[in-house]
Amino acid sequence: MELVSQHVKGIMEECKLRARDQGLKFDDETLEYIVTNRDMVELSPKVMIPTLYDYWVHDVRVLSGKGMYEAYPSNPYETVINTRPAISFYNDNNPDWLNVMIFYHVLGHIDFFQNNLFYKNTWDIDLTGQALSDKRMIAQLRSEKGRWVDYAIEFSRGIDNLVGYQKELNHTIMNDTRLRPLLYRKLSKTDFYFDIFLQKIKNVSFHEYLKEITRFNTNSKGNEDFFGQVVSLYPEFEELYKKEAAIKIKPELDIVEYILQHSSFLKEDENNWIKSVIQIVKNTSLYFQPQIRTKIMNEGWASYWHEYLFMRDDRICGHEVDFAKVNANVTSMPKVGLNPYALGMRLFEHIKDMEDKGCYCFDYVLLKDEIKKKNYNQSKNSGDEFILKVRENFNDFTFINTFVDQEFVARHNLFVAGKRFNSSRISWEYYIKSKKAEDYKEMIVDTLYHPPEIFVDKAFTRDGILYLNHKFENKPLKMDFIENTMMGIEYLWGGPVYLETSEPEASGKAVTNYANFWDPVSPKTESKDIETVKWKRMVYVMENRKLSKKEV
Repeated sequence: MELVSQHVKGIMEECKLRARDQGLKFDDETLEYIVTNRDMVELSPKVMIPTLYDYWVHDVRVLSGKGMYEAYPSNPYETVINTRPAISFYNDNNPDWLNVMIFYHVLGHIDFFQNNLFYKNTWDIDLTGQALSDKRMIAQLRSEKGRWVDYAIEFSRGIDNLVGYQKELNHTIMNDTRLRPLLYRKLSKTDFYFDIFLQKIKNVSFHEYLKEITRFNTNSKGNEDFFGQVVSLYPEFEELYKKEAAIKIKPELDIVEYILQHSSFLKEDENNWIKSVIQIVKNTSLYFQPQIRTKIMNEGWASYWHEYLFMRDDRICGHEVDFAKVNANVTSMPKVGLNPYALGMRLFEHIKDMEDKGCYCFDYVLLKDEIKKKNYNQSKNSGDEFILKVRENFNDFTFINTFVDQEFVARHNLFVAGKRFNSSRISWEYYIKSKKAEDYKEMIVDTLYHPPEIFVDKAFTRDGILYLNHKFENKPLKMDFIENTMMGIEYLWGGPVYLETSEPEASGKAVTNYANFWDPVSPKTESKDIETVKWKRMVYVMENRKLSKKEV
């Protein structure tokens, strides 16, 4: 591994100037390294961070990666990590013209890392420096505690997807005076009156509620006059509003934080070192949470800009065909499956086009004539500024839910693929199940990262028992992981662990494999039996490393 040559660095600095001219924003300092395929294989398990703590799973994945490379040789073009300064790695086989394209792609990633609000908790952290410090601490603990350090890492990683990312993000934004208004808005009298006072306190009828809305909308003397009448009718209104506006909700502790603060086992002097290990695993997970939640946007944004900027760069002359081949491999839309590069890039292009035409307005939404919709164009030409705001304020879930519409689905001939068994051919076959935007949107959302919401139920957490409650969202937990994960939690907690969750029970025909609930194109989408599934609450109990379960 070595730094890029001055010649290549000069090419990349020119790329930065062109990217900034188009509105991208990123730090001046970046580091670029030339790496071999072997380097890529060895660094990939550590998310390309050489200073990340050592762990035996990384070694296994390196061996697996080497075996895969020998069987299926390939050249990964680049990778970039969200550090300060941003670090990117380039394959030593890349020609100069390809590095130009790749660096535009990298700049798209860096711009996204440093401007998307879901990365706010990473903006002031030097990850490579923090990781090096953590690595040294883990090495020191291994010299003192031996294999127990790896047990602590493994058990902590078993629940590192349950860290309170949203709470951490909210806390970070609340501490930034520039961003606080985006998160916190004082409860207005209007919101309190219509959302809380009338509906929850007074429990007025629907007719009375609509009557009050009409009176508010037709009041020509302003809010002061309206609420003067409210106070004359409900003298207690002002006092109740002041109390509600003053309430500050204290965020609940996530499972990892609860164990750190309340585990009697970890409070013992000889076990206190485990807290440091848990905290390292937790902090690492929190750092990478935004990347997991913005995969489609991040890759789509980088792909959008590498194509846009590369095609306008005069240094590519003579390499247009080579670029077309590489770009097609990266951004082609598969008929079955999901390519985040392709989907994200085309959705950004669609958003820009719709905003340029002024289609994000009520006039357009209310149009029923398809021809008028197709020809609608207000020549607003504000698409460039609009997509910069989108990349700043959205994650994959809100991005897909907000902007995937029927026009987008029709433009790219997208569809939801169904899977069914062909008894005559004795094989599974795929077919077009739906071309509706809502169905396509639902299919994409089902593939997004969405860890289960499991919280500590304080009402039942007592007498040394940790009681966890799974908020059921029509997807059961993955059964293969329950036993080992709960065993790890029992070790960290130092006592019995209960987990309340939901499992399916079928009336009529049995559902034999409910693991398919996690597969958006699995046979469960075709089976009528799924309609008969009922859910029952179960409690898993892990005590003395033995798992049992019972119905609630």
